[in-house]
Amino acid sequence: METKDFKIGAKVEHPQFGPGIITNVTLTSYTIYFGTKGEKSIAAGFQGLKLLKPSNLPENEGEATSQSGISIQDLEKVFTNVLRRYADFPEIVELGDKWKKGMMILKPGDASLKPKEIPVESFFHKIVLVRDRLRVLEQRINSNESLSDEEKVNLQQYITRCYGSLTTFNVLFKHKQQYFVGEKGQTE
Repeated sequence: METKDFKIGAKVEHPQFGPGIITNVTLTSYTIYFGTKGEKSIAAGFQGLKLLKPSNLPENEGEATSQSGISIQDLEKVFTNVLRRYADFPEIVELGDKWKKGMMILKPGDASLKPKEIPVESFFHKIVLVRDRLRVLEQRINSNESLSDEEKVNLQQYITRCYGSLTTFNVLFKHKQQYFVGEKGQTE
């Protein structure tokens, strides 16, 4: 197979990572999104890559737009967000720079008791785990065939309220798009 067939949008198979889709091409490597392994950079000279389906994008795919005027980059962002939200793998979430190596101190009201120090990174990790588990719960509710639509909506509202209760911790996140959003944030 010629390397010219390895373009953005082509479906390929890697012997270790399985099937994937090429999302970026440089002179020396391919960036490939694998459903179970996430995004990986593979050397352009790697011989084990097998083409499953060629790309149907035009030659100048970097500048390509659909008839509606949507660029490939915009579509890429949408697909990446959908995959992150609905695929069963954890999102990479960064702690805000000002909190790195910080300590959270829990000081009891009783002066005879010792305060508890917790690294902010550890606390942040727990918050992210709670969010990941809420997302999995949300996916399971949506895909559950034994629940009525009304029951699904009611359970979704509880999850949304949980997100709203966690908005206090948004100060810890580096990127605003990863903030918790409750009911008010969804209607704005």
